[in-house]
Amino acid sequence: MKVIAAYLLAVLGGNNTPSAKTIKDILGSVGAEAEDGNIELFLSEIKGKDIAEVIASGKEKLASVPSGGGGGGVAVGAAPASGGAAPAAAEAKKEEKVEEKEESDDVSFYFGLVRL
Repeated sequence: MKVIAAYLLAVLGGNNTPSAKTIKDILGSVGAEAEDGNIELFLSEIKGKDIAEVIASGKEKLASVPSGGGGGGVAVGAAPASGGAAPAAAEAKKEEKVEEKEESDDVSFYFGLVRL
């Protein structure tokens, strides 16, 4: 995500074809880093594409992703009558999931947003 953000900042600043060096300079200005391979891969995927079209395509893809707000909700089971260890175990599991979720610079994420 850092690479995409830096790329978009460069485009917003008037550079319609930011280079890897430009992206690294933007990231470096805020103390962030990204692997050269990730930057080069992203640039090769976006090369020759209009950024406005890429963003529009990404919006369409995101619109089709269920967000859990409508009729497709998740069923919640009732707690056991004893109120014993089950609620505590569920709470611990929930906290564990929150800790595991971390922003990733995994390049595979870029593919879904970049390809038209």
